[in-house]
Amino acid sequence: MPAAQKALRAPRADNRMPELLDAAARLFAQRGYAATSMRDIAVAAHMLSGSLYYHFPSKDELLLAVYRAGVEELEKAGQEAVERESDPWLRLEALCRAHLETVLRDSDYAQVLIRVLPDDIPRIADRLRALRENYERAFRDVMARLPLPPGTDRRALRLMLIGALNWAPFWFDPQGRDSPRVLARKFVGLVKETQDGRTSA
Repeated sequence: MPAAQKALRAPRADNRMPELLDAAARLFAQRGYAATSMRDIAVAAHMLSGSLYYHFPSKDELLLAVYRAGVEELEKAGQEAVERESDPWLRLEALCRAHLETVLRDSDYAQVLIRVLPDDIPRIADRLRALRENYERAFRDVMARLPLPPGTDRRALRLMLIGALNWAPFWFDPQGRDSPRVLARKFVGLVKETQDGRTSA
């Protein structure tokens, strides 16, 4: 095939990537990783299975791409929220709010990060953990600046907070009184009250 024709074909193939990733994220979020086949994803993306393997040689690689997109989505939302604040506690509250707003708005990508855990796929567990840690770095950076008492286990505090945020989709009531903004304020308020109690003690 002439090089000019190949050059014309490449953009069309690349333009299918968002649709392909959206379909994979939706199925991984709804069915789980193990119950979703490459054929299922190809059908959902209106592609031939061969075309799907042209983009990704395996389902593992496709999951990694979905994970990466989910991390980037959370990173972008968190960074934009934190940049508007200067107070350390307000920066943490803004980061929590951005996280909640992302995972509670039915983002398939964020749901995959919550529902498909690295240990579920031992073959690529280390690569999945590395991607998750990229996002968790935002929490490490923000929490490192909190005025906490000496000896505070900031890692345990960070993991506890992220765990609570990630569990929210399982109990959050969209018709309830608490919006993501209110929940973020309450979560951070509880952390702050606990640490203030330690300081006064």
